[in-house]
Amino acid sequence: MVDKNIFDAERETAWCPGCGNFPLRKSLAEALAGLDITPDRVAMFTGIGQAAKMPHYIRVNGFNGLHGRALPPALGFRMVNPELKVIVESGDGDTYGEGGNHILHNIRRNPDIAHFVHDNQIYGLTKGQASPTTGEEITTEVQPYGITADPFNPIKFAVAMGASFVARAFVGNQDHLIEMMQAAIEHEGYALVDILQPCVTFNKVNTYQWYSKRSYLLEDDYDPTDYRAALEKSEEWGDEIPLGVIYRNDNKTPFRSKFNWLSDSFVKDYKEPAEYKELMQEFA
Repeated sequence: MVDKNIFDAERETAWCPGCGNFPLRKSLAEALAGLDITPDRVAMFTGIGQAAKMPHYIRVNGFNGLHGRALPPALGFRMVNPELKVIVESGDGDTYGEGGNHILHNIRRNPDIAHFVHDNQIYGLTKGQASPTTGEEITTEVQPYGITADPFNPIKFAVAMGASFVARAFVGNQDHLIEMMQAAIEHEGYALVDILQPCVTFNKVNTYQWYSKRSYLLEDDYDPTDYRAALEKSEEWGDEIPLGVIYRNDNKTPFRSKFNWLSDSFVKDYKEPAEYKELMQEFA
């Protein structure tokens, strides 16, 4: 079994003491080690934000893109390299705000990517303004009178879009978080895990205690393949917050397998420019 300590990048972080990113990083290292995946077998893609600093602080192959633009390079990499595990790490603002159109169309495409969203319901890097998932009861220096838009529900959105894997986890329950990460990494298709991750500096409402009091694990008899049940479960928030695989659709075809000409050895085999031109014309 892989030693989780080999993922330690041995760098000082810019995260605040008590930040939910710390247990999230630890859980990711344990999830990868538990699957016997070594650092060289992982490609991590991020945008901008506190969550996007993850490849700086965990030893894997990493790529920092533009704000909200982690999915496009991840998709490109997945298309040409089917061997490495592709992980996208991003925040709620990065994914559901700036990157909203990318998550929408990658749910449609269903690439083999595990997408871990650090959902602290606030913009942490830019000092605490409301993100798409910020609750209406929260005030910030930018929104001193509260939030004027309904909070975005990423679980309901992803289920309604028919994503092939939709889950929620909480950094306060690391054993379950590791389980959800491993399930997403092993899933063949686009796997979204919305991870409740407190921001101890700028979000004084959605704290560890707040989530611990309200979150619960889905029952053993819950069927995540039941679309209607998943939609109903996705609407739970506030007094009760379900954790687990909310929806799973194993019948969706992974994006890369739709291209018959794209063999697993495609990126390794040298081709003359004329051959690539023919392939591009077929792709178009």
